[in-house]
Amino acid sequence: MFKLVNQCNKPLSRDLFITVAGNVGAGKSTLTKLVGEKLGFETHFEKVDGNPYLEDFYLDQEKWGFHLQLYFLAQRFKQQKEIDNNGLNNIQDRSIYEDVEIFARNLFDNKKMSKRDYITYRDLFNDMVPHLRRPDLMIYLNGSIDTIVNRINLRGREMEKSVDINYWKNLHNRYERWIGEYSQSPVLYVNINEIDIINNPEHLDLLCNEIKKALGIGAVSKIQ
Repeated sequence: MFKLVNQCNKPLSRDLFITVAGNVGAGKSTLTKLVGEKLGFETHFEKVDGNPYLEDFYLDQEKWGFHLQLYFLAQRFKQQKEIDNNGLNNIQDRSIYEDVEIFARNLFDNKKMSKRDYITYRDLFNDMVPHLRRPDLMIYLNGSIDTIVNRINLRGREMEKSVDINYWKNLHNRYERWIGEYSQSPVLYVNINEIDIINNPEHLDLLCNEIKKALGIGAVSKIQ
């Protein structure tokens, strides 16, 4: 169900920062909400409702991909600044690293973002890097492409249901490569083929215990 990699013994910050990573439909928002409630963390979600570019992007990725990625990068950077300054324990739905290494790179590799736009985007991210706080823990939602596609269909967003399955498969493969190389923080793998934190409350308890062990936070007063 769980696997912890990149564990380190460096002292943790006074206020903790968890980020949740995984493909579209993996369950990041649900996990962020439920774990945040369970552990008393401030929650930060990816802006989907009211996103001015997302629906257009799924209709024409080449035209709107650069605009969408800039929007997400700006939103994520604002979240990072809030997380760094609010004095709370925080959990974030999707990391800023995925925006760059998965989605923008995917558009560029598939010739849906020009080299000029991609370089501009990467330069902007690299300028942000010195100001980014690294997570104390990344939770990575790991599972089969069948599980991912089933969850996308179940949540019923029309703009996602119309996307060719090969797009999700491509992202899935990129995630598998990327997480194997990620080294910014410890990573707690959560197998979404086996874990159901909505319908099995005991699974949420197990997950939260794994998070506590990974962070060594038994003595942190903010977390019960």
